Amino acid sequence: MMDILVYGTVNSISLALMALGFALVYGISRVANFAHGALYVVTGFLTWTLFRAAELNYVLSILLAMVMTGLIGAAIYQFFLIRVRGMSISEIIASYAIGLAILEGFRWGGFKGMTYTLPTFMQGSVILAGTPVDYHRLLVVLIGVGVVAFLWLFTHYTRIGLALRGMAQDERAALMLGIDSDLMAVVAMGFGSMLAGLSAVVLLPLGNIVVEKGYDVLIQAIAVCIVGGLGSWAGAVVAAFIIGYAQIMTVMWWGAHYQMVVALLAIIVTLILRPSGLFGRQKELEERV
Repeated sequence: MMDILVYGTVNSISLALMALGFALVYGISRVANFAHGALYVVTGFLTWTLFRAAELNYVLSILLAMVMTGLIGAAIYQFFLIRVRGMSISEIIASYAIGLAILEGFRWGGFKGMTYTLPTFMQGSVILAGTPVDYHRLLVVLIGVGVVAFLWLFTHYTRIGLALRGMAQDERAALMLGIDSDLMAVVAMGFGSMLAGLSAVVLLPLGNIVVEKGYDVLIQAIAVCIVGGLGSWAGAVVAAFIIGYAQIMTVMWWGAHYQMVVALLAIIVTLILRPSGLFGRQKELEERV
């Protein structure tokens, strides 16, 4: 039971970290960034390149990789997605095509296999209620809580954060107050990409940097945001805990290969029973007919 509690919490925080960037971008610009998983992998490979190949300091490599990923995300919106904004299907196709090109470009360039790894932040482990947990996973929890707290403070007490909240709540009203919607969308895309990068540098040391991870992260982020409600940051956190604990229980009872099945089932069940998600503001089917 304690195994489920401990590792369920770690897994839930990990899912929240993966999904917050996707939720932020959609909440502000209403653009579903299907290049989210690719940006996650980009940060991992950039960090590895700066740290291993360029031999820079690990912390400096992480910071530079996150900034570069944020700039890449902002550029994706400024040069590509802005041209199809408001056309939902075109947004999905365009962002997914960009993500696919990035991921398969890495594969074509030779970044494949299990040789690309990042060092953990802390070595060693501790026993919690009879359950061994390594220090890095505990840091994942602390960083996740810190990120959620930072986002809340940033969106409530800073000028840019308040502008982003205004865009998320009512774009037309924000426009009448002089807020540039495209500029805020670029900022959101850059910031959301940096959040994807942050989750990468925090979570990738627990495994290997592989191209396939980009597809997995995208599916997990979509599942969390659909269950929580597209556009709801709080909903994404709640949904991350629901799916996170469900995945850990599934792994313990049936095996690790069913973990992704839980995320896919969560998407299907939510779309059937409550299409707007737990905290979503989209209209339900009976309200649209």
